[in-house]
Amino acid sequence: MADSDERFAVIQAAETALLSSAIRGDQDAAAGLLHPDFTEIGRSGRRWTHAEILDALADEPWRDAPSTDEWWLVDVAPDTVLVTYRLRAATTVSRHSSLWVVSDGMPRMLFHQGTLVPDD
Repeated sequence: MADSDERFAVIQAAETALLSSAIRGDQDAAAGLLHPDFTEIGRSGRRWTHAEILDALADEPWRDAPSTDEWWLVDVAPDTVLVTYRLRAATTVSRHSSLWVVSDGMPRMLFHQGTLVPDD
């Protein structure tokens, strides 16, 4: 994936897929999108490891995928892309950032953080 626009589209689609219950509930599908060294800092401030997040995602109840906007993707290294976006769920708004590593044409999320947006 040499072209940034193509790479960015694939990464955004992968990030969006990780928001869907169909992928979140399928440990193999979710694991395929997460880097083996994945870590997350959740909206609560908790740090999650690769294994912990896969277990937590598998146990989530089914839900409608949240809406997203304000996407921004930028290369931060030859094979690493920073992604940020805003997420709107049922009663909350949060901002998210992820680092995606692309090797062998396969994007995998290395790091993710979500931060709640306070009510105005």
